[in-house]
Amino acid sequence: MFKFFIIFYLLLTSILSAGDIKIAVAANVSYAIEDLKKEFYKSYPDTKVLVTLGGSGKLTAQIKYGAPYQLFMSANMKYPDALYIEQIAVTKPVIYAQGSLAYLSIKKQDFSKGMELLEDKKISRIAIANPKTAPYGKAAFEAIENAGMLNSVKSKFIYGESISQTVSYTVTAADIGFIAKSSLYSPHMVEFKKDINWIDVDPKLYTPIDQGIVILKEGRDSKEVKAFYDFILGKKAKAIFERFGYIVP
Repeated sequence: MFKFFIIFYLLLTSILSAGDIKIAVAANVSYAIEDLKKEFYKSYPDTKVLVTLGGSGKLTAQIKYGAPYQLFMSANMKYPDALYIEQIAVTKPVIYAQGSLAYLSIKKQDFSKGMELLEDKKISRIAIANPKTAPYGKAAFEAIENAGMLNSVKSKFIYGESISQTVSYTVTAADIGFIAKSSLYSPHMVEFKKDINWIDVDPKLYTPIDQGIVILKEGRDSKEVKAFYDFILGKKAKAIFERFGYIVP
């Protein structure tokens, strides 16, 4: 009887969790992911989307070491491409959105100076995501270098492990920071005004940030994972991404 109860309990647990999907999501999408989930739940109310946020490089390392994610939304194409080549991803990487860089300060700044503002003596700390693991950090590093400012300002850098941590540093510990433009559309960021607290980084200074999505081996046979994958590439999700400052294909 006890053995039967254990089998029944395990079966019931399996049924109750059958609709759960586990996804790894680049930190820059943290500002849009709740709206995306709410829209998805309108069509799939019985599916629970469990999100792990982080730098794309770190999430990729976790996936390679066996983390049971079923779907990966990266901040660039490099990492999903690598997972596809290694046959850890079962779908070819597809661009779901294109990210943009902005720089932000909680203090009023003279953004008419452009990138030369970074050399100002009043700017002693510049927040930037780790360019080795965070695609937005790599793009920011590239933009500063292409603007001819890297050697003169790199001693001011304080690094965040992800773009969300970099946003936190920007509003608490730095004088200015390079962030994902999408973060500025968060309800917590509405107090910051364009041309006063933030401005777009010239997109000519960095390689376009193509963000890629793949289904992983763990999610190969899940209809719920496929439904969420299709949703992210569909019109409703694209409208949400646009609302958060992304460019959509």
